[in-house]
Amino acid sequence: MKKLKIGGYQGAQSVHTKALIAFTNKLLEIDPRFQLDHQFDVTADGVAAQDLFSGVDTGAYDICYMASGYMTERVNELGLLDIPFLVEDREKIVAALQTEAGNVLKSAFEQKTEMKLLGFWDNGLRHLTNNKRPILSPADCHGLSIRTLNNLFYQNTLQCMGLTPVVTDVKELVVAVRSGKVDGQENPLTNLVRFGMHKFQPHISETGHINGVALFVMNANVFASLDARGQEAVMEASSYATQYQWRVSSEEDLEARDILKLESIEIVPRSRIDIAGFKLATKRVMDQIYVKIPNDVVKEFVSAIN
Repeated sequence: MKKLKIGGYQGAQSVHTKALIAFTNKLLEIDPRFQLDHQFDVTADGVAAQDLFSGVDTGAYDICYMASGYMTERVNELGLLDIPFLVEDREKIVAALQTEAGNVLKSAFEQKTEMKLLGFWDNGLRHLTNNKRPILSPADCHGLSIRTLNNLFYQNTLQCMGLTPVVTDVKELVVAVRSGKVDGQENPLTNLVRFGMHKFQPHISETGHINGVALFVMNANVFASLDARGQEAVMEASSYATQYQWRVSSEEDLEARDILKLESIEIVPRSRIDIAGFKLATKRVMDQIYVKIPNDVVKEFVSAIN
């Protein structure tokens, strides 16, 4: 029997948690020798969400998911996933991750960490919300403080857009929004609704400035310690959970929009936003990302999206 400790940072209703459960059920169906210990929301126990990666790295956890943005500084190639205003829908990012560029990202991640990449998960198109005014152009951003995660490209993107980024961990996000510590935040609509932040952030702009990707990972030494049957079971269950996660993410995005509509909260559509102006303003960030990654990898990834 092999025991695995699995960590996450969102509650029971999260699509990530649902995907972990799908992974668990499929894994036990294929190979019932596993015994799985879940901690679906480590932040409830005071653990910072971004500590999950280091926890898997060191063996405190065996499996977790985490936004790729937390690892970009360590794995430069992951910057491809942080290019602002590149992706407009999740189907294109799925296609891009299935190219050779996706294999390059996987190899780079595994070479520079002590983790095995089990799958790329959807972490949603990130949109701007705030409690001051609608955002339609860079001019509307000045003077607004926006919570974001600990990723230099994310911070630079927001700065170039005219915003003041404020870094907090996920466990501090809702408190920062409710208390007014920040004027706004940037997240997928599903997170906005799930955490109830729309009740404090009535101005929602469908900027889609970054398409978030989460990494589903396992401690590499633990994976290597499994016999062939165990390794095959983990990979098959991971593939199943990854396909499930992308499908449910798409469904829940539509559900979030329905909830916002029912509560009479308007979303400023992308068609009304000066995307060209924002792209021009954030070109410096794109250049910073491109210089760190081989040109052929960038071209393949971008062409798959366009």
